[in-house]
Amino acid sequence: MNKIEVIGLGAGDLNQLPLGVYKKLVNTEKVVYTRTLDHPVIADLKQEGVHFHSFDKVYEETADFSGVYEKISAHLLDEAKEGSIIYTVPGHPMLAEQTVQLLLEQQEIPVEILGGQSYLDALFTSLGIDPIDGFQFVDGTSFERRQLNYEQHLVFCQVYDSFIASEVKLSLLEDLPPEYEVTIVEAAGTDREKLTKLRLEDLDRSIEVNNLTSVYVPPINHEQLSHRFTRLVEVIAALRGPGGCPWDQKQTHESLRAHTIEEVYELIDAIDQEDDENITEELGDLLMHVVLHSQIGTDSGYFSIDDVILSATEKMIHRHPHVFGDVQVDSADEVLTNWDALKEQEKGKQRNSVLAGVPKHLPALAKAAKIQQKAAKVGFDWAEVKDVWAKLEEEIKEVEEAIISGKREDIEDEFGDVLFVIANLTRFYQINAEVALNRTNQKFTSRFTYVEQRTKEKGKRLEEATLDEMEAYWQEAKERE
Repeated sequence: MNKIEVIGLGAGDLNQLPLGVYKKLVNTEKVVYTRTLDHPVIADLKQEGVHFHSFDKVYEETADFSGVYEKISAHLLDEAKEGSIIYTVPGHPMLAEQTVQLLLEQQEIPVEILGGQSYLDALFTSLGIDPIDGFQFVDGTSFERRQLNYEQHLVFCQVYDSFIASEVKLSLLEDLPPEYEVTIVEAAGTDREKLTKLRLEDLDRSIEVNNLTSVYVPPINHEQLSHRFTRLVEVIAALRGPGGCPWDQKQTHESLRAHTIEEVYELIDAIDQEDDENITEELGDLLMHVVLHSQIGTDSGYFSIDDVILSATEKMIHRHPHVFGDVQVDSADEVLTNWDALKEQEKGKQRNSVLAGVPKHLPALAKAAKIQQKAAKVGFDWAEVKDVWAKLEEEIKEVEEAIISGKREDIEDEFGDVLFVIANLTRFYQINAEVALNRTNQKFTSRFTYVEQRTKEKGKRLEEATLDEMEAYWQEAKERE
């Protein structure tokens, strides 16, 4: 039966090639393929009379590495159908060889792995590191930043050229400082071995890379990774733990409630000011509260930050079947409709009222809009916005009547009705009533502050200015806007 024999060529020259493998290659009558001719042992074997068919041209003709590997494996399988073949790869076949993995995944043609010396042993020796301390081996042509563990010895293999070196560098610079020292390892374990230490920012600038190049990133102290979420969790746990901060240690969900609300409003202020730097800071403060509440949950034994993240992740996946499932949507409105239906499935058994789930501590205006939004979803709504305007006129007349009656409680009730209708009006026009009122508050504050400044410039106290003077300054403030 035809088969593919995969042979590893070792990490360096002919001296690293096992005798059995050497004899097999020199004496074989089978067609011998190699992933690349760019390997020192190839030249020695050619002198021994071994003829290689390489796939170097595939690299030049194909846009991405995954495409290269797929083409190589497909070609080898086609050739193996005509007769058994040998396929050679650098190093060991089971170490960072995607073509071999693709061959092993198929069931049509048997694949036999004949081994070969891995360059990892030589690499560990050259770098003087012990992988027992933690080691991660990464394909420089195919990795994601989230996979990288900087607290372990980190080695990037298959750094064939300056383009790959540049991609590796840019990914590392997301987490490490530009001056962080890395080591370029070339031809480990051979007489051509060369180790070059340089700054991370110079990785793709001052050195030539080739088929035998690896990049070593030494472990970094986790305290230097303060931008990572796990570091924040660790810091909050330390603040709450023995020897931590007395203030943090005594906090509860209830004691933090007002502070958390305050942080939300500070974030809204930053958003309204379109201040990206401040938005970043306020989001950080809000995230800190999420982690602190989660740590309180951990300390009490009820839940942890992992439970919080799991809840959010599962919710997002479940409520986005058009992304994570096979549901089709044509518009954002359809997304919201599906969202509400799925939310009802999740919450339906827990709630006995359509209006259940409206946060008790929402500001009154926002709460009014939320209540009316929920009622409208089940059809309890005005047919047209003109009817809401008519209702507003009706409520204003009732306020006037209540004022004439002089009953404070009635006046309060009727003003509440007016505000409730106004909140409903904003919903019809897809305006957030709370945001709209906040904008007006800010506008008034800005203009009034200007009036104060101009009055002071005239040598007067605000109380000494006439209404006409203040009105004139107010109009100036409007014009400045």
